[in-house]
Amino acid sequence: MNSLIQVRGLVKRFGPKTVLRKLDFYATEGEFVALLGPNGAGKTTFLRILSSLSRQTLGEVRIAGHQLPHDAAAVRRRLGVVSHLPLLYGDLTAEENLLFYGRLYDLAGLSGRITQVLSLVGLLDRRKDLVRTFSRGMQQRLAIGRAILHEPDVLLLDEPHTGLDQDACEMLDAVLRKVAAEHRTVVMTSHDLARVSELASRFDVLTRGRIQASVQAADLPQDGVLAFYRQTLENARTEVAA
Repeated sequence: MNSLIQVRGLVKRFGPKTVLRKLDFYATEGEFVALLGPNGAGKTTFLRILSSLSRQTLGEVRIAGHQLPHDAAAVRRRLGVVSHLPLLYGDLTAEENLLFYGRLYDLAGLSGRITQVLSLVGLLDRRKDLVRTFSRGMQQRLAIGRAILHEPDVLLLDEPHTGLDQDACEMLDAVLRKVAAEHRTVVMTSHDLARVSELASRFDVLTRGRIQASVQAADLPQDGVLAFYRQTLENARTEVAA
């Protein structure tokens, strides 16, 4: 399998504080990886490094064959990123937002692609409406549309369900399933174990600065993701105590 993301010996320090400690990670083509971990474990920091928004202190990071931070421009063309903020312009319409981002990527056939993406995220009938009139869930769906507009190989999502009500979460899940069906590589952080258990094909637990355990969905214990997560955290605490 082709590893679109390869991370070896990743270290990230903020002054005297070390957040990531020789972290190793990979993701192959078409995988949907749920990145789990407690608050402060370094999940957002890790995604920021993968998305070229932050630089590692030490270690090797490659995405689609390009090395970070040296090939950041090339990497960004292969990525779609969804963060806590939608990164949309409220005084532009949904269509105008996608038009703006599409021109940044010099996309051919942009008008047709925008129609396709708005249909995918369920906003085709709101294409002419200003984004500031959208609900939080609608903005998040449009943010997904922005992220996949240029058909990236890798999609990075940092807690995309945060602040959404149940209906909005279910709509977002439907969009993510469609994205996964296109065989894109997805890495998503989440605290909602029940929700990611229905989406991800692999589960990695990040704690104490590194990936402590990884399991394919088919190999989960009988008690599911929660049991795997709790046991991994307990094992990490035991190792430190020893």
